[in-house]
Amino acid sequence: MNAAEFTLEALETPALTKAHLAELLFEKIGLNKRESKDMVEAFFELVASSLIEGTDVKISGFGNFQIRVKAPRPGRNPRTGEAIPIGERRVATFHASAKLKEQIHGSIEQSGSTEVEWSLGTE
Repeated sequence: MNAAEFTLEALETPALTKAHLAELLFEKIGLNKRESKDMVEAFFELVASSLIEGTDVKISGFGNFQIRVKAPRPGRNPRTGEAIPIGERRVATFHASAKLKEQIHGSIEQSGSTEVEWSLGTE
């Protein structure tokens, strides 16, 4: 089964949600609704728990999820202008695979858009 078989034309929201993923598993693969919901929940719980433990999550053809430690830095309260220290913190990052980037870029070319945004993958 390829990705083209999963169409998202009837989404009620502009985002793909866990509920929509479960519905797609129900419709396209034939799992019952409870199994579909449980499978989606289990997948995201596994990804989250791996990241919390500090383990990178690599999904072939899609991308990598990683935890990065951001150094402490000085901040400022925008309302009062008061200097406030921002402590060290862990953040999740996502880097799309080359295959996903090519697919996204190809969809831009097919739609006739001439605007291209370049990113070096850093903040």
